[in-house]
Amino acid sequence: MNTIPIHPAPESPVGRQALALAGVFQAASQVDELARSGQVDERAWETLIRATTDTNPDSFESIYGGHPNNLRQGLEILEAVVGRKQANPVVLRYGFSLLLLMNKLRKNDDMMAELGQRLSRIHGQADHFGAIHENVIASLGELYQDTLSTFKYRIVVQGDPSLLQSPMMPERVRAALLTGVRFALLWHQQGGRRWKLVFQRGALKRALDELN
Repeated sequence: MNTIPIHPAPESPVGRQALALAGVFQAASQVDELARSGQVDERAWETLIRATTDTNPDSFESIYGGHPNNLRQGLEILEAVVGRKQANPVVLRYGFSLLLLMNKLRKNDDMMAELGQRLSRIHGQADHFGAIHENVIASLGELYQDTLSTFKYRIVVQGDPSLLQSPMMPERVRAALLTGVRFALLWHQQGGRRWKLVFQRGALKRALDELN
């Protein structure tokens, strides 16, 4: 079965989980920004797309570009979650929905295999055109639509209807959702579990403090 390979890194397990989970919430935030304003944070966006199109990363750090600040947007959201501070409820809903979607994906070997195979082809496309080229985004969006959106459980995106129907916007939103599932898989592969968000909150908070 083709899956997305993950390599060990020198960070603590909880530190790796924190970074992966930050990727999930960063993707959720980008979905919200696209749906409401049609815009993205370029650094956050490119980090997510590169992490998803690179199917054979050299190391854990290379997945997110080697610097935690590339996941700063997601880390700030995660810090709010861990610290029980106010955060955008729509972004939180998207983030936790992506974790649920990832769990459904993990139980579907055929879909996991299809994702791995098609992401390998998209990786070649990204090498040719550039990671955030419209052709790459369109391919990622199509992959999400052909696979993850076929589950009965779906993520309903709220926003400006005229924006959501504008050219390339559905593809961009779907691509962002796919990047969130990619980081959710990474989080699970690094030992992340929903119950740990409650019972290991202190350890996660210390890991986040170390990343600042």
